[in-house]
Amino acid sequence: MTRATPIWEAIAATLRHEIAQHLYAAGDKLPTEAKLAARFGVNRHTVRRALGALADEGLVHARRGAGVFVTMTPTEYPIGRRVRFHQNLAAAGRTPTKKVLMRETRVVHVAEAEALEIPQGEQVHVYEGLSLAEGRPIALFRSVFPAARFPALLERLGTDPSVTAALTACGVADYTRASTRVNAKLATATQALHLQIAELAPILRTIGVNVDLDGIPVEVGRTWFAGDKVTLTLSEP
Repeated sequence: MTRATPIWEAIAATLRHEIAQHLYAAGDKLPTEAKLAARFGVNRHTVRRALGALADEGLVHARRGAGVFVTMTPTEYPIGRRVRFHQNLAAAGRTPTKKVLMRETRVVHVAEAEALEIPQGEQVHVYEGLSLAEGRPIALFRSVFPAARFPALLERLGTDPSVTAALTACGVADYTRASTRVNAKLATATQALHLQIAELAPILRTIGVNVDLDGIPVEVGRTWFAGDKVTLTLSEP
């Protein structure tokens, strides 16, 4: 009988899940290779390969002569009426940074036009990037804005990656989340490369619409979170 999943991947998935469930906190030492081999009924080489995969993802690191330790635990990320990347991560005790992947202006897609309540054929600004906590990628994001209303937005984002700061500079005093949808997905090869996870690893996709104080949509965004690096929580308004 052919095994659907390599045993080392299954071991890595089990340990990844246990780290996500806070059975091991940041700084905790994992059981030795010998104990893990006995637990899973495999040889130490198989365990070593599973631990290597977790190390490649940034979840654990080895200390020569000391063992393997948990590098980071999942970041708590609240989803509510106010979703602010820097504030959310700072509140979770993480250091937030962004890596900009793309800024462009193009014709709006059908679903985007519906979410932004603008006519087909209009232009939108698209802002894509990578969200990092402690220098490690936790999410990919794509934000889309109506170009006619915010002609200088991409220029603002070119000098400061903060969406909140850019919208403020463009006249939006405040904005809140009008809706959020969450779906479970499997990481594509490109997403896995950016998020430093395995291809087909579980990810969480959120689709959100932000509105200004008058209830007019200013942004529709999609975010793909590395499933075992982030815990999404529903926050109070």
